[in-house]
Amino acid sequence: MTIRILLIDDHTLFRSGVRLLLKRQSDFEIVAEAADGIEGLKRARELTPDVILLDLNMPGLSGLEVLQILSQDLPDCAVIVLTVSEEGDELAEALRHGARGYLIKNIDADALVTGIRRAVAGEPVIDPAMTGRLIDQFRKQAATPARPENDAQRSKLSTREMQVAQLLARGASNKVIARELNVTESTVKIHVQNVLKKLNLTSRVQIAVYMVERGLAGADEQPADKP
Repeated sequence: MTIRILLIDDHTLFRSGVRLLLKRQSDFEIVAEAADGIEGLKRARELTPDVILLDLNMPGLSGLEVLQILSQDLPDCAVIVLTVSEEGDELAEALRHGARGYLIKNIDADALVTGIRRAVAGEPVIDPAMTGRLIDQFRKQAATPARPENDAQRSKLSTREMQVAQLLARGASNKVIARELNVTESTVKIHVQNVLKKLNLTSRVQIAVYMVERGLAGADEQPADKP
């Protein structure tokens, strides 16, 4: 399967370097580039790529504004923010608005390629350097009382759906969730889709953000993949 990629970044030299790097992968195709958010949105709508690598700080529309529109127009596209920003609040905002990944521009080549493949597979991709900042940001937001409408949405989840959402928030893969709950992976996928629909969310990452922000993620320990 060919992975079709759109680059949206206002730095020509950086785009050129990323393009040359990704062209080395036989299953990657750079379908277009854009130097600003408006052009990026136009290209994204025309070409419907599998992956968009999106800078945050651009003239005109910011990366976050572009991301908000993309999450509505192209919800199945895997958007990976590729930025110099290491601010926890920008990371949290990007995930909240539908980004499937958040990587810092000093990332090495192999990690970027791996991150793109993981994002296409539906996995969240967070730069390891940002994990601590994300946790700190969530802790601050979790102190905010839940709004009544959020409580109403939460009450729509069944017990099993709540368990699945909690495990997602702790970073578990479908395989791990299936093992923890003694169900099949296909059953887990159905529960994930139900949670997305009931909470009006668009990605697994948004489920994790939702759960952590409201203090619903459960135990602090993360389930580990077993051989």
